[in-house]
Amino acid sequence: MALPAVRSSAPLGRWDPFREFEDLYGQLGRWMESVAGTVGESVRAWAPLADVTETGDAYLVEVELPGVKRDDIAVDLAGTELSISGEVREKERQGLFRHRTRRVGQFSYRVTLPQDVDADKIQADLADGVLTVRVPKTEAAKPRRIAINGK
Repeated sequence: MALPAVRSSAPLGRWDPFREFEDLYGQLGRWMESVAGTVGESVRAWAPLADVTETGDAYLVEVELPGVKRDDIAVDLAGTELSISGEVREKERQGLFRHRTRRVGQFSYRVTLPQDVDADKIQADLADGVLTVRVPKTEAAKPRRIAINGK
């Protein structure tokens, strides 16, 4: 038995998968705003993209912060938790936004490191929009070769 074909007088549009992703992203953002919301005038902080790597003598934390000035960033160590926070300031613009994906406002990135760090020798450098924090290991935590005795 043949099924009847459903016909519509509406013109067929081209399917754009990227438009569907943008719509889904927008809906997800609105849902997150409704669930988390804002309290008074305070705005939730967002987390920038970051990489954490371990070398033989240190941990390296690289955080992407394009356009952020050094004075707008704070790096703190409390116990074994490294905290990087600050603010991306919104620029004065003319005209209406038609599309916006860059983030502005408060940001915060936190990572818990092992207990074998030397807090007195931490270095932070900002170059080309990337903040690199080098957290050296203590002497006891550095790898070393053990000599084997015997024949």
